[in-house]
Amino acid sequence: MTHIGIFGGSFNPIHCGHIALARQLLSQHSLSEIWLMVSPLNPLKQQADLLPDEQRLSLARKALEGEDGIVASDFEFRLPRPSYTWHTLEALRQAYPEHRFSLIIGGDNWQHFDRWYRADDIRKHYPIIVYPRRGSAEQDTALPLFDISSTEVRRRVRCGESIAGLVPDAIADDVRRLYACAT
Repeated sequence: MTHIGIFGGSFNPIHCGHIALARQLLSQHSLSEIWLMVSPLNPLKQQADLLPDEQRLSLARKALEGEDGIVASDFEFRLPRPSYTWHTLEALRQAYPEHRFSLIIGGDNWQHFDRWYRADDIRKHYPIIVYPRRGSAEQDTALPLFDISSTEVRRRVRCGESIAGLVPDAIADDVRRLYACAT
C-alpha cells in the first residue's frame, strides 16, 4: 500500500516554500508521494484575490515539472463546494483504496483544527503531519521553517518588487502577469 501525503491549499500562487517543504516531508515521513491538493474554495479564507481554479492548477503543475513524487491534483475540483478536508479524504479513500493517506497541515491551521468540519473524525482515521509556520507552537520540529507566503508573493507583484527566489523560475513570468492583472 502506497502512502500519500495530502497537502491542501489555495496555492495562490505555489511558491518555493511549498516545494521545499514537500521535498522534506517526502524524505522524513516515508511518503511515497505528496499530492498538492489545489483547493477550489477554502471555507476559512477570504477569496477576493484568488485566481481561477484552472490557472492556479496550471501554475502548480508547471512549477512541479521534474519534481519526483510531488504532483498537483485537481481532485477537489470534482467535489461539492465548499471543499471540506473530511469530504476530500473520504472521497480519496473510496477512489484509491490501494493508498493510505496522511493529512499535511501548517501549525497555524493546527492551532484552529478543532474548528474544522469533522475534525475528530479526521484525527481518528488519518495521520496528521504538522509543519512549522511562523507564530505556531505545535509542529514537527524536525522540519525547517520555510518562511515564504503566497500573500507576500502577491504583495510584491502588486508593488512591482522582485519575486526572484520566491517562486520557481519556470512560473515567475506567469505569476507576475497573472497577479498583476488580478489586483
